[in-house]
Amino acid sequence: MPDPITPILELDGLCKTFGGVTAADNLSLTVAPGEIHALIGPNGAGKTTTMAQITGEIRPDAGRIRLDGRDVTGLPVYARAALGMGRSFQITTLFPRFSALDNVAMAVQAKAGSSFRFWRPARRDARLREPAREALSRVGLADRADVPASALSHGEKRALELAMALAGQPRLLLLDEPMAGMGPEESQRMVTLLLALKGSVAMLLVEHDMDAVFALADQLTVLVTGTVVASGDPETVRADPDVRRAYLGEGEGEGEGEGARAPC
Repeated sequence: MPDPITPILELDGLCKTFGGVTAADNLSLTVAPGEIHALIGPNGAGKTTTMAQITGEIRPDAGRIRLDGRDVTGLPVYARAALGMGRSFQITTLFPRFSALDNVAMAVQAKAGSSFRFWRPARRDARLREPAREALSRVGLADRADVPASALSHGEKRALELAMALAGQPRLLLLDEPMAGMGPEESQRMVTLLLALKGSVAMLLVEHDMDAVFALADQLTVLVTGTVVASGDPETVRADPDVRRAYLGEGEGEGEGEGARAPC
């Protein structure tokens, strides 16, 4: 029999508490190579804490995190990035006065481990500029390369941030609400863009736009107060009664872990 495919990401029994609040309660999920896996749940479900544990910003109290079979639980953020973990954030993090191309070229430079002290000559370095142009082309911004980031539309800024993440040649891309602040047309363009990338890089997606989630995701995991209540393909999860209760019965709390149970 052939060997099973190693997940690009595996969370195994993650637990994380903050005082008496449980943000992750024996949380497990896997993301297959090339898959788009959506992590969804009501406000306070623990999604942000889960993403922070995956990137290394927060250390779990228990459980393991594996990237392509390698245990990265104890590794810092930069080491996980070097192993192929990329991320886009809910709020755009760009250099507004620099051009779109400059922004992506700096991401290429960071991946190479170069110092930003040498950025001025590096702006003319084809070894940085060509990969940056390729990343811009992948997200549909080739003709906006010389435009300052501050002059881009909100949707273009989100696409630029995605290009910066792709410039690091990640094997896993963590997307934190890529449609945040977008109108319907911009959201549809982002969905089209992510669908075009599908299969070339695995993605773990946190997103509140359920139309986008169901258009994109191969697999869904639903969190409620730090606990997985459902996981599977979109149609199975959509029909799950626990998922319906979670979305119809939860209030609009603001904090992570709101209404959480006792620690795991």
